[in-house]
Amino acid sequence: MARLPFPGTLLNTGTVVLGSALGIALGQALPQSLQSAALVGIGLVNSALGVKMFLGVKNLLLVAFAIALGGVLGTAIGIQNALVTVGNRLQSVLNAHGPFTAGFVGASVLFCIGPMTLLGCIQDSVEGKSDLLRLKSLLDGIASIFLAATLGVGVMASAIVVLIFQGGLTLAAKPLQPLAQDEALLGDTTAVGGLLILAIGFSLTDIKLIPTANYLPAIFLAPLGELVLRKVLPKQKIAPLSP
Repeated sequence: MARLPFPGTLLNTGTVVLGSALGIALGQALPQSLQSAALVGIGLVNSALGVKMFLGVKNLLLVAFAIALGGVLGTAIGIQNALVTVGNRLQSVLNAHGPFTAGFVGASVLFCIGPMTLLGCIQDSVEGKSDLLRLKSLLDGIASIFLAATLGVGVMASAIVVLIFQGGLTLAAKPLQPLAQDEALLGDTTAVGGLLILAIGFSLTDIKLIPTANYLPAIFLAPLGELVLRKVLPKQKIAPLSP
């Protein structure tokens, strides 16, 4: 029997949809005060996860540069505004109510960053295995239950972004394979992803509303910067500035 294309991504998309459906049903049974408490709890967990991911940083100065430049590029391009526009249009088409766009944008970023996304897509394409994406599917499905309980249908709509983004990564998996095998490149990329997840946590807990999507270019700038440094200083050992 022929193997389905992108089986891991298809499973991940399905678990986000299913988890969101369960969360929406749960949210309708919860009063607003309990929904708010759950949302803050999710924000705290995201913040802790972001810190844990960031602690694997290999070159702090490079990550700081990637985040700063990535934020400038993302703002200039208007990534956050583009996602908000898509979210608003989907909300209008679906005639949905509540914080639809906030759920759509936040869940889209959350489900598409992190090392498991990259490594899982590479494994799915190159090795023909979906073990990592199966685990990610389970985790995203659980997260979508709690997110959708408080943020509604927008979280379910983020499954579209998961399908497109992870499908694209799977197609580009072979050129990206060296990234997954390089400890320094993967460490700094993961650290950037941790900062973005931390930013989502700040937004969910109302500490600071950060346009997280604008910083997505940093995920690509961190490994690119490391490769450039290796080309510029091929015979010198670049000492990573770690905390």
